[in-house]
Amino acid sequence: MSEIKQTFNSSLGKKLIMALTGLFLCTFIIVHLGGNLFLFKDDQGYGFNVYANFLTHFPPIEVVAYLLYGAILVHGIYALILTLNNKKARPVAYASQDKAPASWSSKNMGLLGSILFLFIVIHMSDFWYKYKYTDTVGFKEYRTNVLSNVTTVSDFVPTDPNFEHSATTVNEDEIVRVKDLHTKVSTSFHNIWYVLIYVIAMGSLSFHLLHGFQSAFQTLGWTHRKYTPVVKFIGTWFFAVIIPIGFALMPIVYYF
Repeated sequence: MSEIKQTFNSSLGKKLIMALTGLFLCTFIIVHLGGNLFLFKDDQGYGFNVYANFLTHFPPIEVVAYLLYGAILVHGIYALILTLNNKKARPVAYASQDKAPASWSSKNMGLLGSILFLFIVIHMSDFWYKYKYTDTVGFKEYRTNVLSNVTTVSDFVPTDPNFEHSATTVNEDEIVRVKDLHTKVSTSFHNIWYVLIYVIAMGSLSFHLLHGFQSAFQTLGWTHRKYTPVVKFIGTWFFAVIIPIGFALMPIVYYF
């Protein structure tokens, strides 16, 4: 037990924790982007609101969410510890056979991570916290006629202060009443300052993942001349290009 503790207290152990939590967060942002694509659907927020409700009321997802919050904190804390330790001693990079000069992103991971952490705090306080713990987010009622497949949307004011959501059928109408996070998102994305913060954060995410994704595999020792180019390709084009652009397009599209 003491050997395990000693290992994770070492510089390499801290980097292993950073790598594992980083890859877990990489998995999350794929799922998060997939769900947020509902914002591009022309359905008056129905798909996105149902998706948001599912995330906050399905127990297994809620468990994963708390694991996510823990991973963000651990990743940030260990990043800070490593940064401070590296200030006191000669920096030790991720294990790699590459002797090329360090890239800009690798030398500024602390700055990029700080920008992302600040963005996460703003993002979660504006959306997640207000959605779950305040009454500033209203409700929408989606009434779909099963015969014509026509949906009418209206505001809904519940009489029960503990009301969260409901799905019922009345005659030929399917009625879904749910918290209206979509309107909150739309309002935020019409604020130019929020759009700028979001886009800057996604630029930071791009450079952070450009170095971080590949470095995680190097730290874990998962390097091979046959597979490393594949990891580099995925890290560059998927995580550092496609995903940040996908996220950045949301506020841009809503603003314009």
